[in-house]
Parts: sequence; C-alpha cells; structure tokens
Amino acid sequence: MELNLKRPLVFFDLETTGVDTAKDRIVEISMVKVMPNGDEVVRTRLINPQMPIPADATAIHGITDEDVKDAPSFAQIAKSLAQFIEGCDFGGFNSNRFDLPMLVEEFMRAGVDVDFKRRKFIDVQNIFHKMEQRTLVAAYKFYCDKDLTNAHSAEADTKATYEVLKAQLDRYPELQNDVAALAEFSTHGETADFAGRIAYNDKGVEVFNFGKYKGRAVADVFRQEPSYYAWIMDSDFPLYTKKIVTEIYLREKKC
Repeated sequence: MELNLKRPLVFFDLETTGVDTAKDRIVEISMVKVMPNGDEVVRTRLINPQMPIPADATAIHGITDEDVKDAPSFAQIAKSLAQFIEGCDFGGFNSNRFDLPMLVEEFMRAGVDVDFKRRKFIDVQNIFHKMEQRTLVAAYKFYCDKDLTNAHSAEADTKATYEVLKAQLDRYPELQNDVAALAEFSTHGETADFAGRIAYNDKGVEVFNFGKYKGRAVADVFRQEPSYYAWIMDSDFPLYTKKIVTEIYLREKKC
C-alpha cells in the first residue's frame, strides 16, 4: 500500500559513535524523502564526527576514522540538511527514542534552528512491536519476505524501514493510512523533550521522568529547589532537554 501523504515524509537512519545523545556524534546519515506523489529522493553521506569512532561502534556499522577523515562535519551540512527536511514529517525504526533525539542535538550544536514541534513522527519499530514483537531484520523478513543482507548500513536500514511501513499498511487494515494517525499510534507516550526526560502527566503538566523528582511537576520543583535547575544545566543532559527545562524555568519566573 502506498502512503497517503499530505506533505513529504522523510525516513531516516543514523550511524553514530555511540548511544549517548549528549556526547556521541553522527558518522553517517541516510534519508529517503517520499513526496506526496510517490517520488523519492535519497540522500546518504558520511559525516566526520570530529572525535574518534570507538571500536565497538565500528564493529556494528563498519565505519572507521579513515572512512570519515575527509567527510564534512555535521555543522558544515546542517543548513542544507535543514532545507532538505523543511516542511516534512519523519519516519524511522526506533527513531523516536534514538535517531530523532540525536539529530536534534546535532542541529542544536551546529546552531541551526529547526522547528520539530510541528512535525509528525512515525516510529515503525513501535508499530512492529505492538503488532508482532520483532527486530528490523525480522520485520523486513516478516512483512516483505526479504533478507536484510546489509543491516547496519544506514541506507539499507532506511529503505527497509520505508518498505516495512508500506507492508504494515497492507497487512493491518486497522492502521489508518495517515501520517498523524500513524505518528500517534507509534508513539509510546507524549514527552516535552525528545530524549524523554520531561514527560506530561494526565493534566498536561510537565513532570520529571527521571531521578529523585520523577513524577513531580518541573515548575513545582524549581520553585522549591531553584538549584536543581542549575544542576541540570551544568550536567550532561541533551541540549534540547536543557532548552525545554529553561523554557519552563523562565515561564515560572514570570509568574
């Protein structure tokens, strides 16, 4: 089943130096931009992370320091990448938990302002887990009856994810062929930041989703313990999380 799109949908996958969004960096990015008329634009490139690629990361994706030594840094491609994804929604495999937060951090480090708040995010892995409980390789075999022979290649994983979503729509008639509906279905729970450190409670109030104040309203904690805000800003939290926390802090100071 082809996707019913009102605006472009970008499937993307990242290979990185590690899984810490605050410290690690992207070494390869691949995007398949699917237009409402079904046309596809593929962009894949290596990125110099400007830090050594750990051996355990190379063992997964096969990308070495030598491979990226002449590649551009993310900052060098950030503006053109922002233009490429402007006005697009997003799709990926485990993207809501990892790829999206990592991409947001890289844009922020590069000083390029990309507004992600008005975008929809479809996480194909979450749909898969809700329906079948498998991995990407198994999902590709299950839905598409194909072997993913080049797993952990960003482009291969990206294209496989796109194919899996279309096959999921064919298999499950209860899935609505609509980006907003798919994004809602594939999201575990709404959070204020992409890293999931700040969540919303049942009243729509931002609450901490970690640490000693987990479940407590962020604004209430800052009123009672202003130093907690300073601790967060001085710690290794993702930049976007710090941005959201700062917005809450400044909002409360005006009250």
